[in-house]
Amino acid sequence: MEFLPVRELIEVASPLATPATATTPAPPQSETPWGLRVLAPGVHTTIQDLGRPGFAHLGVPASGALDRAALRRANRMVGNDVGDAGLEIVLSGLRLESLGSHILALSGTSAQLRVLNAAGNERDVPSNAPFFLHDGETLTLLPGRRGFRSYLAVRGGFDVPAVLGSRATDVLSALGPQALTPGSCLPVAAASSRHVVGLAETAAPPASGVSELPYLPGPRQGWFTPQSLAAFEAQTWQVDHQSNRIGLRLAGTPLCRTPDVEGAELPSEGLAKGAIQVPPSGLPVTFLADHPVTGGYPVIGVVPDAELDKAAQLAPGARLRFVRA
Repeated sequence: MEFLPVRELIEVASPLATPATATTPAPPQSETPWGLRVLAPGVHTTIQDLGRPGFAHLGVPASGALDRAALRRANRMVGNDVGDAGLEIVLSGLRLESLGSHILALSGTSAQLRVLNAAGNERDVPSNAPFFLHDGETLTLLPGRRGFRSYLAVRGGFDVPAVLGSRATDVLSALGPQALTPGSCLPVAAASSRHVVGLAETAAPPASGVSELPYLPGPRQGWFTPQSLAAFEAQTWQVDHQSNRIGLRLAGTPLCRTPDVEGAELPSEGLAKGAIQVPPSGLPVTFLADHPVTGGYPVIGVVPDAELDKAAQLAPGARLRFVRA
């Protein structure tokens, strides 16, 4: 099976606006921009929600936030639906200017948040708690001591066009909004009246030392020698710098196939998120939200969906082990 991109057939629907509440500033009835202007996008920042599942037959992965629990926490703190679109931020360097006044919250890492007002005065605001950003103020994300991906939510959510029912940026299929660029404006929708601004929420405890990813045996374990199957669990793998939203590339001692399939080719078969595929190099790749929907290399195991959020916070150089679930 082979998928070909036919993007001209995709229809983009505008999201429906919802009424603002009395406790949240409403978008002005004028041509004045209402949202957040990107002054610097940081290392890599994209718009993400909880994804677009159900389109694998079209060659489209689910995509969406890699750390879904962190996005849900950020949305709860600003009073959004948990699946509203927010920003997924790698490391730091993001700078935003507030166009209008907004309520925001950051979750996922211990990054520092610094606000600069028009008078040149600075103040720090906490992560994992809602805060107010006044019109004209600038927000800068500074490095924290732990975590790799942060999630920034704004009350009302980012009002960008939905593609196949989602506002997620899919880097593999090139669907959804483009990655942030300097000067672009991120429109913010009116806040829903169903939720109020929430309280601060405790962040998930950081991984210390070697992280553990539970896995279930995959359909092609028989392609590998008993020694390699044992080494897959016994050794400590390191996250390679080529990792991204598509998957975690791992460095370590390569796994060996059994002699009867050495050099053999496997017909393409469906791939699930969390699949641990082993290419000819013998070094595993754990597929994440923007994974391909088919593949021709053997899958040695699968990380359960509920365990994948922790993979979002594994930076290049992080160490991990696979533990049989």
